[in-house]
Amino acid sequence: MPKATPRATTLTTRPESRSEAQLTEGPVARTLVRLAAPMLVAMFAMVGFNIVDTFYVGQLGTEELGAMGFMLAVIMAVNSVNVGIGMGTMAVVSRAIGQGDARLSRRLTTDAILLALLFALVIVSVGLTSITALFTLLGAEGAVLEHIHSYMTVWYLGLPLIVCPMVGNNGFRAAGDTKTPATIMISALTVNAVLDPLFIFGIGPFPARGLQGAAIATVISQGIALVVGFTLLRRRGLITFERFKLFDLFPSWRRILSIAVPAAVTQLIIPVSAGIVTVIVATFGVAAVAGFGVATRLEMFSVMVIMALGSALVPFVGQNWGAGDKARIGRAVRVAITIASAWGAMVWLLSMAVGETVAAAFNSDPTVIRTVTSYMAIVFPSYVALGIFTTVTNSLNALHRPMSSMVLSLLRMLVLYVPLAYAGSALLGLDGVWWAALSANVVSGVFAIGWFRHVFARMEAGVPVSSLPTEDHAEQSLPESASGLAPVRPPA
Repeated sequence: MPKATPRATTLTTRPESRSEAQLTEGPVARTLVRLAAPMLVAMFAMVGFNIVDTFYVGQLGTEELGAMGFMLAVIMAVNSVNVGIGMGTMAVVSRAIGQGDARLSRRLTTDAILLALLFALVIVSVGLTSITALFTLLGAEGAVLEHIHSYMTVWYLGLPLIVCPMVGNNGFRAAGDTKTPATIMISALTVNAVLDPLFIFGIGPFPARGLQGAAIATVISQGIALVVGFTLLRRRGLITFERFKLFDLFPSWRRILSIAVPAAVTQLIIPVSAGIVTVIVATFGVAAVAGFGVATRLEMFSVMVIMALGSALVPFVGQNWGAGDKARIGRAVRVAITIASAWGAMVWLLSMAVGETVAAAFNSDPTVIRTVTSYMAIVFPSYVALGIFTTVTNSLNALHRPMSSMVLSLLRMLVLYVPLAYAGSALLGLDGVWWAALSANVVSGVFAIGWFRHVFARMEAGVPVSSLPTEDHAEQSLPESASGLAPVRPPA
């Protein structure tokens, strides 16, 4: 198939943006690294919020740290839906860019942000009324539950300021600009790191808010990111303010949600499973939950390179699929798997050398330290397989095959991890839970690479993927809209 000329340059009139949008040309490995490096910085900022908050809260005491352990699964669940919307945004916008439809890409980005705002408002109304019931169900009680209530009340009220910039940043990424969202997010992290001790401990004129202060710092810093991000989106012509009717949103939302819903479910599987595992870990005491929370946040930090590569694949694959270059997609997946696997091996070796020192920096409780170090020793070796798994699932989302990604995640977390964690805890205590995580990562990684080979071989041959008979049909059947939102057709 002849390679289509990339037309993403029509997205904006800014010269620097035109060069950033061309993901259909140049060496594959270099292009992926160029995309992934700023994404790594952005993910560092995202994980940095958790690491900074955890560090300062750890100075308050074990109860406050345990409260953060309980909240992690719920916050991850909400963020997972937002990540799903962002994934859908990147997939459909990058494909529109690859096909040269600048007006459509702007319309889709704008409508995705409105969809994120609607989602945030729904979560705020539901979340504020369910804090006590939900966290009691997860096993929190007494002072720990009070700490959770003080944090989550502020976090829920500030949720629109958190989710909208996260989705808006995917408009930059779909165009190949991963530097701008990285800069925005690292700036927000810096603000959060400065505000955290002020609001948590009450420095100077600021009152001591304890755990609630961490939530206040997060909301303020994300509000700043919202203002800066939307200003730049508008200046660069990546969103549109043209008039449209309410019903014109639905074609955009349908297209985005066709990717976002399965992607969000895929993301939700992780915190739901983490919540179940937290209940299992809670049977070993609050200190064990605190250690599990620290270990989970360190894991998020440790796999950032793997996640950044996976995220970089989405706009790369989307633009090249829009341009019809399947061979380039295959090369990109192979390169990403190689880099991700090598990083996983390096993280494991590093954790063996400095694991105990890192754990002690967060909390001096012996149980917390022992929990963190045992998690590192057992789970971190499986990051090679996790790198393969993450590369495959992100590639499938970019190829508009989110159901395949969802099934693989179900296999990893709910079919393997949760049942094995329950059985392992009964046989081996906490170490049994960690062995379950290792087993789930290895088995799902092996299965994922086989699945992707099957799916991609059928796509190269032009055969519809039997596991998803309705996906492409649904996309092609979208009606024309008054705002010019014409359906995107697969490349000939």
